[in-house]
Amino acid sequence: MALRRPAIKIPSFVSSRPLPPRRSITIGSRAPKNQVYDPCVSFNLPSHRRSAAVLAHADIDRIRRNDAFYTYLSLSTSSRTPLLTLWTASWCSNCRVVAPLVRSLVESGVGEAEGGVSLALVEFDSPDIQSATPNLALTYMINSIPTLLSFDAGEAQTATKIADARKLADRKFLEEWIRAEASRHGGRGGGTSGLPGFGGLFSNWR
Repeated sequence: MALRRPAIKIPSFVSSRPLPPRRSITIGSRAPKNQVYDPCVSFNLPSHRRSAAVLAHADIDRIRRNDAFYTYLSLSTSSRTPLLTLWTASWCSNCRVVAPLVRSLVESGVGEAEGGVSLALVEFDSPDIQSATPNLALTYMINSIPTLLSFDAGEAQTATKIADARKLADRKFLEEWIRAEASRHGGRGGGTSGLPGFGGLFSNWR
């Protein structure tokens, strides 16, 4: 004699309807945001608030101490984001033209498609920098103001350093330079290799 299995009663809180098909969620890739460093913004702020505070600062302050410079260089190295440094001086009239131009290009997103860059302004004649050991200007061969120098993976890219005031005021030239530096991604290269297509443009830029 076959035994009859008792009917199983489904609790009222469990739906007997089939589950909807699983949907895959795709998170779109987002180009990294460029970063403008400002020593006046506290590093104790959360990263998202620090970024907003940096970009909201109307007149970006200059790096005036070696420790601030090395902090930004370390951040650049750890994030594999090239650090663009603009060397200025309190007496430099050209710097008042070049600095806003370079900053506006970085903030507008130039170079983000290639990987992104960060920017820091260094005050060449700051008493703390002038008297510090090592002397940053001597270390990185800064002998003209203003000068634009890129760092990648902690190394100064002296081969692509720009000290020509005319080129520093040339918006199109700066856009191409920033894109070329952004494409390094920690690959160093000394400014000569890894930049296809820019040999003619950058061959005599100093």
